[in-house]
Amino acid sequence: MAKSEIQTKKYSEMTKQELMQEKEALKAQYKKYQGMGLNLNMARGKPCREQLDLSMGMMDTLNSDADLSCEDGTDCRNYGVLDGIHEAKVLIGAMMENKPENIIIYGNSSLNVMYDTVSRAYTHGIMGNTPWCKLDKVKFLCPVPGYDRHFAITEYFGIEMIPVQMTPTGPDMDEVERLVKDDESIKGIWCVPKYSNPQGYSYSDETVRRFARLRPAARDFRIFWDNAYGVHHLYDGSQDYLIEILEECKKAGSPDLVYKFSSTSKITFPGSGIAAIATSLNNLEEIKAQLTYQTIGHDKVNQLRHVRFFGDLAGIKAHMKKHAAIIRPKFEAVLETLERDLEPVGIGSWTNPKGGYFISFDAPDGCAKAIVDKAKKAGVTMTKAGATYPYGKDPHDSNIRIAPTFPSLSDLKLAMDIFTVCVRIVAIDKLLAESE
Repeated sequence: MAKSEIQTKKYSEMTKQELMQEKEALKAQYKKYQGMGLNLNMARGKPCREQLDLSMGMMDTLNSDADLSCEDGTDCRNYGVLDGIHEAKVLIGAMMENKPENIIIYGNSSLNVMYDTVSRAYTHGIMGNTPWCKLDKVKFLCPVPGYDRHFAITEYFGIEMIPVQMTPTGPDMDEVERLVKDDESIKGIWCVPKYSNPQGYSYSDETVRRFARLRPAARDFRIFWDNAYGVHHLYDGSQDYLIEILEECKKAGSPDLVYKFSSTSKITFPGSGIAAIATSLNNLEEIKAQLTYQTIGHDKVNQLRHVRFFGDLAGIKAHMKKHAAIIRPKFEAVLETLERDLEPVGIGSWTNPKGGYFISFDAPDGCAKAIVDKAKKAGVTMTKAGATYPYGKDPHDSNIRIAPTFPSLSDLKLAMDIFTVCVRIVAIDKLLAESE
C-alpha cells in the first residue's frame, strides 16, 4: 500500500465504525489485486534462478578429459568407498566443524539421510536396543514452530510427536529435560539449531550445552541435529555462531547422543548436492554396517565435483557471500513491508533473522488459516497454515512461514503488499466479531 494510505492508529484503539471504514478501503485494494490474475509462490524455501546460476561453474570442473581419481588413487567412476571420498569428508567436515573420521558422505539429500536414520532405528534399533517397531509407544520431541518435513517423517512411522515451545535461544530446555528424564518412550528430538526453520533463531551456548548434558531415560535417545543453515548468513558483519554439539557431547560424557546432518542443497544445486552425517565413531560403525546392505557407495563423481569446485572452506564461504547478496534484499523487503503496513496498526509479530531461509510471522490467534486462504484467492501461495506444527495443527492458528528466496524481488514486494492487506482484513474481522 502507498505510504499515504497507511493507517497509523492501532486497530485495538479504533471504534467499530472506524474499523468498518478501514475494512472497506482494504477490500477495495484487495479486489484490485484479485483482478490482476497473479500467480506468486512463496510456499517453500527454494533458491531462485540467480542463486542456482552461481553454481554453474561446477558443470565445467569435470569433463571427459578430467582426472577422476582421488588423491589416494580411487577411481570415482567405479564402485566402492561406502562412506565417501576422503577429500569430500575434509571439505564437508570443515563446513560442519567436524573431523573427517566422524563423517559419512551420502547422496544428494540430508532429508533422505534423516529418514534412513529413523527407519534403521525403527526396524533394527540403535546399538542393541529394541527396534522401535516392536515397542508399544515411541515418541519424539518437536520444537514448534518447526520444520514440516521433519514432522512428516516421524508421522509417517507412526511416532507420537510432542510439541516443545521454541524460544529465541532454542527449545524450552526446562521442558525438554523434564520430558526425557523419566519417559523411556521418548526416543529423540528434532533440531534446526542455526537460523531455525521458520523463525531464523540460533541456539545459545547454554542451550547447546544443556543438550549435550541431557540424561534421557531411553538409552537409544538421539538428538537429530539438522544444521541445514550452518553457513547461510545474510550479513558479513552480523552472524550467529553455534558451539559444536559433538564436541560438547564428548565433554559431557555422552559422545553417542547426537546425529548431526548437513548438505549442500541450498549451497549448490538442490537435488544434486551432497549430504552428510557427523556422529560418534560408535554410531558411525553401526550406520556403516547397515549401509553395506543398502548401497555400495554414493555418487563419488559428484563428491569430487564439489571438492574441485570449492577447493576448501574458504571457497564455500566466498560462494555463500554471493548467495547472501542475492537474497538479503528480499529479506529486507519483507521486513520493510511488515514494518510499514502492520507495525503502525499493532497487528502481528515477526522475526528478524540474520540468516537461513525463512521469516516467521505470528498473526492474531485464530487468523492464520483465513489469511493464507485469502492470500491464495488473490494469487499468492503461502506455506499452509499449521505446517510448522506436528500433524499440521497449530493450537493458536497463528503461525505463518514466509519464504522470501524464490520469487523475484519485484514479485516478492507485490506478494507482501497483498499479504499485509489480507492480514489487516482478517484482523479487523476478528476484532469486529469480538465486539459483537
